[in-house]
Amino acid sequence: MAWMIYGANGYTGELIAREAQRRGLTPILAGRSPDRVGTLAGELGLEARSFALDDSAALERGLADIDLVLHCAGPFSATATPMIEACLASRIHYLDITGEIAVFEYAQAQHERAREAGIVLCPGVGFDVIPTDCVAAALKKALPDATHLALGFDSRSGFSPGTAKTSVEGMAQGGKVRRNGRIESVPLAYSVRRIDFGDGAKLAMTIPWGDVSTAWYTTGIPNIEVYLPGSPAMIQNAKRANAFRWLIGLRPVQKFIKSRIDSKVKGPDETLRDKLPTFVWGEVRNARGETRTARIKTANGYSLTITGSLAVVEHLLAKAPAGGAYTPSQLVDADLVARLPGSGPMSLESGLSSPSG
Repeated sequence: MAWMIYGANGYTGELIAREAQRRGLTPILAGRSPDRVGTLAGELGLEARSFALDDSAALERGLADIDLVLHCAGPFSATATPMIEACLASRIHYLDITGEIAVFEYAQAQHERAREAGIVLCPGVGFDVIPTDCVAAALKKALPDATHLALGFDSRSGFSPGTAKTSVEGMAQGGKVRRNGRIESVPLAYSVRRIDFGDGAKLAMTIPWGDVSTAWYTTGIPNIEVYLPGSPAMIQNAKRANAFRWLIGLRPVQKFIKSRIDSKVKGPDETLRDKLPTFVWGEVRNARGETRTARIKTANGYSLTITGSLAVVEHLLAKAPAGGAYTPSQLVDADLVARLPGSGPMSLESGLSSPSG
């Protein structure tokens, strides 16, 4: 099977391309910029293609003879739909490294089309959302009648340009949780609680993370929240930002902030990534107040995105399942995260809380 990394000239795409070549894999590297993609492909001895996603004819030509695309060009709010549609039209497996709820929802809405085309649609095969999705699947197995699921992670690795831009878009859209099976908009830092992610108890707030979408498809649990640790000042600033979300969402403001990101944000280097592991946590509760808690320590989020995305690529290259929309744990299995470099074993604990706790 021939496969492609689109967005190979970006921060994360380049890291994935270099690791793929180190493993002896031969992806075709692609992106909008012929110079940047061509330079990287030349260095790695790989084929390069250049085409834009807003040119349907060029997109069709660029995907000719491709069997699988690993899409790494964000922000995915703008790029995922045209690539998914092109993959459906050309019967090409689609993977990406998004964490954006809207992209997950769009992919799941195309399940029947993907099934009929015989292709896999599986967004979120990086840090967003492999670790938390695997934790969610393990917790569902441990407590099958769970009604509430909380997930979260403690990571201090900093942002790549693409992740920073996505975060700016997310701030304008506010918080997201799932209630009774439906995704609801809520204020930023809607819920605050103390959580031990695996590195000591910390104050944490809800964030609009991709699992608000994906964990529903993985587990069927109707009530889902995702948490990130933050200092009291950070949480208060998030709450204050609710009053200015309309301003952050204005197109000129978004454009200005993103241009600043392009000039200022570079992403963590390898030394920093190696020093900063991530602690992932999850908790389920049923109507009787029974709880199960899971924790796992993983590699830095960007490092996990490299190894996780390639693990899913290699899985699909070896054995493609029936067509349809998948989450990472559905496509591979719930032990995927524990097999990735830098991951420790997942721990599970039982407990009891009040039904309303």
